[in-house]
Amino acid sequence: MQWNKKYLLFAALCLVSPFLNAQQIDAHKGMDVELKPVVGIDSSSAYSPFIVRDIIIVGNKRTKDQIILREVPFKKGDYYQLQGLIEKFEHARRQLMNTSLFHEVVVALKGFEGYHVDVVITVKERWYIFPIPHFKIVSRNINEWVNEHNASLDRVNYGLKLTHNNATGRMDKLKFSITNGYTRQLGLNYQRPYFDKGMKWGFNVGLNAGKNRDITYNTINNKAAILDSSNQYVHNFFRANAELTYRRAIKTFHRFGFAYTHESVSDTVVQLNPSFYKSGNNSISFPELYYSMSYFALDYIPYPLEGYAAEFTLSKKGFNKQVNMWQITAKGSGTWPVNTKMYFNARAVGSLKLPFEQPFFNQRFLGFNDMELQGYEMYIIDGVAGGYVKATLGRELFNFNINLPPIKYTKLTRIPFRIYGKVYGNAGYVHNPHPNGNTLNNKTLFSGGFGVDIITVYDFVIKLEYSFNSLGQNGLYLHRNNQF
Repeated sequence: MQWNKKYLLFAALCLVSPFLNAQQIDAHKGMDVELKPVVGIDSSSAYSPFIVRDIIIVGNKRTKDQIILREVPFKKGDYYQLQGLIEKFEHARRQLMNTSLFHEVVVALKGFEGYHVDVVITVKERWYIFPIPHFKIVSRNINEWVNEHNASLDRVNYGLKLTHNNATGRMDKLKFSITNGYTRQLGLNYQRPYFDKGMKWGFNVGLNAGKNRDITYNTINNKAAILDSSNQYVHNFFRANAELTYRRAIKTFHRFGFAYTHESVSDTVVQLNPSFYKSGNNSISFPELYYSMSYFALDYIPYPLEGYAAEFTLSKKGFNKQVNMWQITAKGSGTWPVNTKMYFNARAVGSLKLPFEQPFFNQRFLGFNDMELQGYEMYIIDGVAGGYVKATLGRELFNFNINLPPIKYTKLTRIPFRIYGKVYGNAGYVHNPHPNGNTLNNKTLFSGGFGVDIITVYDFVIKLEYSFNSLGQNGLYLHRNNQF
């Protein structure tokens, strides 16, 4: 009788598990639970564990089987109780979607014999090659380009970018870019996550060289003071880096890196700011050693609705009087579902540079890359220590798909859209021992606002935000996605 009940229950699961997984493709929700295998098998119990006999992969024309299996939290021979097996299926689907290799992933039961089960993983691969024209504004963000430079097309870079996100089918990424216009630049990068049989060690190498017609030579009133030259290049740069990466399990990544940088500026830059580099030099060269650890336990990395992420970086730039800086940066983020439609996110970032006495080019803090406060996009806040906290409450407004006609060479049959409304608040502080009249330093800054986030195909996230800051200013800002 126990076996008949088990048989009927498992048959029902075989029928519904593909449907459940298909529904989760759009929702990307559910608890990310890892259950340990049950020790011992009691065949006389209705709760006896099932043994994974085989894992079958379907739909991967380019991606190697071992790359897919690397993300799956179970293997042949593992055994789990029924509920644990279902949770492992969802965990596997999330991990595979977070590789950014697939449009859709379904993990389901294919069949069983006694207590032995066969699992099928069905994937729809993305288009991996993107040879696209490159068009990018020179400013730090769109708002600065519009408000400070009147959206001048003279301040844009153009060129060609070639990206292959799965070059050999091993989740390796090859990027090449050539840029002309306000900046002339050549970039090349290759990243391979695994090169050993155990699939734990990988590497990343890159090269970037170019020259700019403008440079921010100082910060005045927390705005960029720019030397702009249409006749000559005022900044030359070269950077090469090599990384060794390590990923023992699934959620934690380690990077050990070495980089070499050489850059120079025109004599005019040094005249305008003798502290741009140390001792009034107009060129500098230095090595850099760094270690980074990142942890991701998220349902969907580009726009999480549940889970945690953290990152820690320790770096050492230079080993002489010209360049000598230790930097420690820590980032953390948590997202919790409030109900089926709402989520709450909190994040914090802190960074410290030692010693405090640093030349201007080493003082970048808020206003660059992913280090920014909403509502202060028009400002630069340099410093050597500080951080910020952010809180966001969001709610799903719309969730729909636009079906596409069959397209040759791609498996994309629809464009998904998820639209969220949100409210948010920020608080931050940056210490600078020599603020030089920059009034946003050495004080606590606050901001808040509301906005709309749009998530669509190929992990593209765009954010439209209306923010207020503690200076009594407000404005509409446009952002791409960033985790922290």
